[in-house]
Amino acid sequence: MADRNAKYEGKLETIIGKGTKIDGSMKIEGSTRIDGIVMGKLESNDLVTIGPEGEVKAEVKAKSIIVGGRVEGNLEATEKIELQSKSELQGNLVSKSLLVEHGAIFHGNANMKGTSSNMAAKPMPPIQHGKK
Repeated sequence: MADRNAKYEGKLETIIGKGTKIDGSMKIEGSTRIDGIVMGKLESNDLVTIGPEGEVKAEVKAKSIIVGGRVEGNLEATEKIELQSKSELQGNLVSKSLLVEHGAIFHGNANMKGTSSNMAAKPMPPIQHGKK
């Protein structure tokens, strides 16, 4: 399995161009760039890049995820997630590593342990102020 994944790493295999709209579940081998609209569910064994014009209303699972556009849905990456300066994420994320650039908008919860846990069922406890 390691040889199969090494074949794709870093090489852009799939482009969903501007003006393209996809609704459904997708499993993609290799890196993917989204400049159109994707709705549903997306799984990749490599990098998923959502370009500045990209719009995703989906659950996304990948090795790494870079968000430059708009996402409504949960993100799960086995390695890293990057939210670029003009990006907006409404949803939860799970990743070992997280980079949020100045200007990025993030509405949700982050789990940095790198393991999936049903975050929607486990909201973060409220912050207690003024208690001794």
